[in-house]
Amino acid sequence: QVQLVESGGGLVQAGGSLRLSCAASGRGFSSYHMGWFRQAPGKEREFVARLRSSGVTYYADSVKGRFTISRDSAKSTVYLQMTSLKPEDTAVYYCAADRRWSTPTPLDYAYWGRGTQVTVSS
Repeated sequence: QVQLVESGGGLVQAGGSLRLSCAASGRGFSSYHMGWFRQAPGKEREFVARLRSSGVTYYADSVKGRFTISRDSAKSTVYLQMTSLKPEDTAVYYCAADRRWSTPTPLDYAYWGRGTQVTVSS
């Protein structure tokens, strides 16, 4: 099992940047595929970015070119660098992990953090 704790959220103006961190504890971090999801009020949780254990990355069209997912295996931490933020990026951002590589949907990730709030003001 792996435990995940997100940090780095906050309030930022449109056009600004934030870097989210997801610290993992437990064994075998490097073997997990990692993902970031977000959920805005009244909306379903949606895929943002994911990172295979091999290092290959994938992004939702809405964040492509603005967000970057990365990992530091030595620190057992995954990051989401967010730039050119927009008000529509406002949401609670969740880190997720799974040993299986499947679809970029919440149902296919077994382990979740509690989330960190990101608010982008216009």
